[in-house]
Amino acid sequence: MSRNLKNSTNTNHFDVIVIGGGPAGSTFSTLLREKGHSVLVLEKDHHPRFHIGESLLPMTLPILEKLGVSQKVKDIGILKYGAEFNSSVENNKRETFYFDFAMDRNHPHAYEVRRSEFDEILFRNAADKGVDCREGVRVNDVAFNSDNTVTVTALTEDDQPLQLNCQFLIDASGRESLLSRRKKLKKKSKKHNSAAIFGHFENVTRRSGKDEGNISIYWFEHGWFWMIPLKDGLMSVGAVCFPEYLKTRDCPPAEFLQRTISMAPEVADRMKNSMLAGEVSATGNFTYSSSRMYGKPGENYLLLGDAYAFIDPVFSSGVHIAMSGAVSAAEIIDACLNNPQNSQNLLKQHKAKIDGALKTFSWMIHRFNSPVMHKLFMAPGNNFRIQECIISLLAGDLYRDTPVKSRLFMFKVIYYIMCVFHFPATLASYRRRKRNIRMVFSGGTTAQDQLD
Repeated sequence: MSRNLKNSTNTNHFDVIVIGGGPAGSTFSTLLREKGHSVLVLEKDHHPRFHIGESLLPMTLPILEKLGVSQKVKDIGILKYGAEFNSSVENNKRETFYFDFAMDRNHPHAYEVRRSEFDEILFRNAADKGVDCREGVRVNDVAFNSDNTVTVTALTEDDQPLQLNCQFLIDASGRESLLSRRKKLKKKSKKHNSAAIFGHFENVTRRSGKDEGNISIYWFEHGWFWMIPLKDGLMSVGAVCFPEYLKTRDCPPAEFLQRTISMAPEVADRMKNSMLAGEVSATGNFTYSSSRMYGKPGENYLLLGDAYAFIDPVFSSGVHIAMSGAVSAAEIIDACLNNPQNSQNLLKQHKAKIDGALKTFSWMIHRFNSPVMHKLFMAPGNNFRIQECIISLLAGDLYRDTPVKSRLFMFKVIYYIMCVFHFPATLASYRRRKRNIRMVFSGGTTAQDQLD
């Protein structure tokens, strides 16, 4: 049955309809409802639902405070004080970047969370704040009307049709990218391509003391591993790889993941007593963007979070980009509803802000597997405050007027100079990345939309 949470209404018309009740949709709807607008959220699944992308960033915490859910998230999370990077190429070195050494020292930690619990907290909070939140409702069609309204046709789990109208439509449908697909806006990245295989494990060795909750990143021959400790004793473990490697899979996903783990001795050692808890899943081709973020005049829609773009998750940026974009979008859509004649200019400003953050993250992500990036991460220095800049990037501090971007420019200069001195290895890495961009890997499991 379709489940209507409290504060739902009987009307079929809303100021805004949101497709998707994940972090982006729940954050946006809560903040816009607080501005006095009627908001409906349509979520095709039921919370709690499995999702990965469990590592939050420090600059997400102010958003949680704004939503009023800080304590609830703290209760389900494990403290994360930094990010640990490991490289077998660079003499098995390990470097931990602590958030308290960022340019802004006021956000020294984040949390690792089960996404099923985290997403449900945000969704229920939206309902508590007066948003009409409906689960088990799948959107079938969207029509943009001549009077600048939008008609949404949906179907409940018991096959009851719904026809709903709004002034503005928000697509926060995640990697399903409902509107982007239907309008043929979604496009594969021309600069990066990767695929992943992942699962949850019990009895994985954790770091001790303050480092217990830190995410661990391990480079290996075919990409990199993540290890994310969760509060209930589980460890989220996944390998983000070049598609050409995952296309060699000739066995069940669980067996292939174990085979991949054996290629990284440090990861294998931490997992020598582990047991798989649940299924192993694979997903592919998950770096993409949309050619438009918002509609032309007469088409009142905005793509939010993963429904607009998704980048490789190496810096745990997915949830933060989605929620930061939702905060900005709530301000912009409020202004659009109050001043519709200026909508295009307002939406253009919002797009520039989000694209700027995506571009900054993407530059480093596209080069993350390069030998020069290995060397820079394994021998960090703070000349020109560059180490503070990188930690600020890892913390998600890209939406404010800070010196981060100017320091990142200096990092780029150093990177390119080092590429010249390591030209053969850099060229080989570049050619492999370009070769894999042309490859297609679908994943072959039911987890196609689970990586955030």
